[in-house]
Amino acid sequence: MSDKAPWITYRPELKVLDCTIRDGGLINNSQFTDEQVRAVYQTCLAAGVDYMEIGYKNAPAQFPKSKYGAWRHCEEEDMRRVVGDHTFADTGLKLTAMADAGGKSDWKHQIIPAKDSVLDVIRVACYVHQISDAVEMIEHCTALGYETTLNIMAISVVAEADIDQALEIGAKSSVGTIVVVDSYGNLYREQIDHLVRKYTQAVEGTGKHVGMHAHNNLQLAFANTVEAIILGANRVDATLMGLGRGAGNCPMELLLGFLRNPKFKLRPVIEAIQNTIRPMRQQFDWGPSIPYNITGQMNLHPKSAMAWREGPAPDDYLGFYDQTLTDV
Repeated sequence: MSDKAPWITYRPELKVLDCTIRDGGLINNSQFTDEQVRAVYQTCLAAGVDYMEIGYKNAPAQFPKSKYGAWRHCEEEDMRRVVGDHTFADTGLKLTAMADAGGKSDWKHQIIPAKDSVLDVIRVACYVHQISDAVEMIEHCTALGYETTLNIMAISVVAEADIDQALEIGAKSSVGTIVVVDSYGNLYREQIDHLVRKYTQAVEGTGKHVGMHAHNNLQLAFANTVEAIILGANRVDATLMGLGRGAGNCPMELLLGFLRNPKFKLRPVIEAIQNTIRPMRQQFDWGPSIPYNITGQMNLHPKSAMAWREGPAPDDYLGFYDQTLTDV
């Protein structure tokens, strides 16, 4: 391999998705201000990012508006209040929202035809046992005119045979992208290699893309995203300053700094981090820390680490370690 290898990072078909507001909403119940969401939107436009995930399409019945902010439901009037009459044709940016399978989203009623929405893409997230429900949602959204993705979550705890079956089902659907999702931040390079190759083989000849969504529990989110890109993944997720649930995600500032596509601009990202994202640290906790590292190593959901970090002794790392060993 060439030491320079410019072909690795400059591929016109490689698209970057910002999920700052959607994944970051898991640390503040999606209670971002309009100004914060607008700042991220304007940053994505200025930086040349291809997709912005503005939040969830989750049901108010399960996620009441008294507790959750507008970006947990992404109703049209809320989105238009921030992005106006956004269109991909005018901006070159596709807006997306995530809808969870398993009853969290009232998708038959919440998701309107794409021609009437500022959204361009619906990303359907599911656990492997929900794959049939997810495909039904995908077909519904495709019929409404949306680009779609399939995000199979917590893939690090899924049996090989179940991954194969889910990919076989997904590959036969109308979905445009199937995403490798390291929900627990547990995967190493060798596992990323294995999964990206498996996903790529599953969609070969279908015209579908493979994506990567990494969490940073082992501080490998950026490295694993780079590895996925090297292996041909053409849809990759990142967030400003890594803002996201628990240990956070692949940092956008690192990813754009790595990529060689001249359309991407780093300065707007740095500006948004300084003015919008970094001040949130005074109120919210995210990013790599020992408790998240522990759950990542043990291949556990980070919810216990999140609860510990919000408790009376957030920096009692030994106490968390001992408790986790007891609970496992």
